[in-house]
Amino acid sequence: MNAAKEVQPSTGLTADEARTRLEKSGPNAMPDTSVHPLRRALTKFWAPVPWMLEAAVVLEIVLGKYVEAGIIAGLLTFNAALGFFQEGRAQATLAALKSRLALNASAKRDNAWTTVPAAQLVVGDIVKLSLGAVVAADVRLTEGSVLLDQSMLTGESVPIEAGAGFETYAGALVRRGEAVAEVTATGARTKFGRTAELVRTAHVESSQQKAVLRVVRNLAMFNGVIIVILVGYAYAIKMPGSEIIPLVLTAVLASIPVALPATFTLAAALGAKALAKLGVLPTRLSAVDEAASIDVLCSDKTGTLTQNELTVTAVHAMPGFDESHVLGVAALASSDGGQDPVDGAIRAAAAKKAASDLPKLTKFVPFDPGTKMSEATATDPGGATVRAVKGAFAAVAKLTQSAPDASKTANELEAKGFRVLAVAIGPPAALKLAGIIALSDPPRTDSAALITELHTLGVRAVMVTGDAPATAAIVAHDVGLDGKVCPPGPIPADVRPEEFAVFAGILPEGKYNLVKAFQKSGHTVGMCGDGANDAPALRQAQMGIAVLTATDVAKSAAGIVLTKPGLSGIVASVKEGRVTFQRILTYALNTVTKKTVQVLFLAVGLVMTGHAILTPMLMVIIMLTGDLLGMSLTTDNVRPSPMPNAWRIGSLTIAGVFVGIAELVFCTAVLTIAKFNLGFGIETLRTLAFVVIVFGNQATTYTNRERQRMGSAHPSRWLIGSSVVDLLIASTLAVCGIAMAPLPIFVVGGTLVATAVFAFILDFAKVPVFNRLRIA
Repeated sequence: MNAAKEVQPSTGLTADEARTRLEKSGPNAMPDTSVHPLRRALTKFWAPVPWMLEAAVVLEIVLGKYVEAGIIAGLLTFNAALGFFQEGRAQATLAALKSRLALNASAKRDNAWTTVPAAQLVVGDIVKLSLGAVVAADVRLTEGSVLLDQSMLTGESVPIEAGAGFETYAGALVRRGEAVAEVTATGARTKFGRTAELVRTAHVESSQQKAVLRVVRNLAMFNGVIIVILVGYAYAIKMPGSEIIPLVLTAVLASIPVALPATFTLAAALGAKALAKLGVLPTRLSAVDEAASIDVLCSDKTGTLTQNELTVTAVHAMPGFDESHVLGVAALASSDGGQDPVDGAIRAAAAKKAASDLPKLTKFVPFDPGTKMSEATATDPGGATVRAVKGAFAAVAKLTQSAPDASKTANELEAKGFRVLAVAIGPPAALKLAGIIALSDPPRTDSAALITELHTLGVRAVMVTGDAPATAAIVAHDVGLDGKVCPPGPIPADVRPEEFAVFAGILPEGKYNLVKAFQKSGHTVGMCGDGANDAPALRQAQMGIAVLTATDVAKSAAGIVLTKPGLSGIVASVKEGRVTFQRILTYALNTVTKKTVQVLFLAVGLVMTGHAILTPMLMVIIMLTGDLLGMSLTTDNVRPSPMPNAWRIGSLTIAGVFVGIAELVFCTAVLTIAKFNLGFGIETLRTLAFVVIVFGNQATTYTNRERQRMGSAHPSRWLIGSSVVDLLIASTLAVCGIAMAPLPIFVVGGTLVATAVFAFILDFAKVPVFNRLRIA
């Protein structure tokens, strides 16, 4: 259908034609790509850890152990529900951020202007673009002229003048003027929508996801070998099949890191909640963990390092004028109440230095992109008519007498990165240069300190901007980013962040290439952005950061959204991310320790007694009390890491196995004394094995939570409370003989004292091992 032939610009579409086109092309909105809640819930049961729990449930049912099967199924459901609801909260945050283009638009239907929802616009609609409005679809201007801010879409930092025939895009902002336009594209077919499609193709896998899978893989491989050896030994000693099957089931249960994925999710959710209080909104939970790992931050200039508002930086008055008169004349030739940032800055500066004998305005002519000037007609105190002009230096200088000194001054200011305007006044045929005004977007007062703090945290910051190199270099120097400026042109594929401090003249698509180049050299990248064209780079970066003024496509692609200007939210994200990382690291370390000792202890017990030293029911209780109560580590008091974190799974596994072996030695010693010195039978030994495992796990929890000696950071109240509950449950069940043979209270008490001694000894032994493995 050729819309141009059927649309009558004077009358617009008819309501019936608009309805027909809406039915054919669909609403002017981005398609909803969110996953259905039911499908999202089912994915929580389809992963390595759920598979292991599901297999355990099936085995318990086959053995007729319905109570144990029900408890394990409950654990499985709890983990799935926790992950589902926490991720759902993150998605709700993202949904609240989406503003979906403009809410309403002024369209001509049936030869009358009417306000319609932006989602109902169709190709061929005639729309009105007014001051302050957001362009609701891709359009081509047919009448009038407007000043358009397309920075969110194209990266152009300066608003551009647009007249009849100019094409602009959904999301652009009208800063001045009024125009009529015809809609050329809607919804996913707009430039805005095509960028959103690119976003879905750019992706980097979460390091947290990879860490969970590698921890589970390492545990499965290690414990799988031990289980095979267990079964082989059981056959060798002619152990009955009725005992081998429960032994295998117990070993499988002992191997499952039940709450590991849920704990990762919970820790990230708590971190996200803490960040929200600081004005930072994570759009996906993994972004909290990623913030701990970034070692390069690509920061934009406008609004992040600078104040995002033009101010008059310098005024050079010509002979016969002073600063107040230059600003006063410039204000006469500036729009009053419009959204032109240049006019607003000049009027604000003139108001602070008011001149008393300025001419009275009689007529104002807005900025004309053809002449590159705005002007005013006024009456001076003597009643004579004067003309005041303001605009580009070259344009204004042509209307006045030659002034070599002024030309030199203008060139020097432009070389320093300032935006330079000339001001002239006088009789219409004899204008005289009054002065030169330099404008700039000054750095934020906190930028330099925050850049320094990021450097202290081990994060190298580089500036990435579409502005000219001279302007960017000045701002970079003012905020403490000293270094070379990358030469203009395509981004080298092998560029490294250490080579340059400033990347200027970068188009939005160049940011994506820059992120890929940094990642290729082994860096974890944080990227700031605000426009729709920044979205692919934001998605590709490990931590995409949508700044305060970002479009909703940029927000959708980013991992975190800042609700306050400046770098403070980024610094807070790095610190909170490292706190979250430390909590997750401790739980992962604990998981490796516990799963190692539990499976190996089964092997030791089998060799020592000829029987399974733990039953499936006892192992289920250990899982309930240990793994779930251990999730309180997500609230623990920890210090953020001094440098960027990285998942060193090999070192983590070795450290966990070391602590697990130490605990195994302790548990074996207690079991040996009970069997050979105290003469306990197999049922009592099983109770003691249960108690010593629970107590030993608590001891290693407190040794693992500190990378150095215990006591440097007080545990949280939730952690202390969960430990007390765990110890009370185990002690009560053992002493009272619930679900196990009773154990004398003095044995339980003696084991507790022995565990405390073991914890202090282990605390000394672990420090050199952790230091060598760089567990920090």
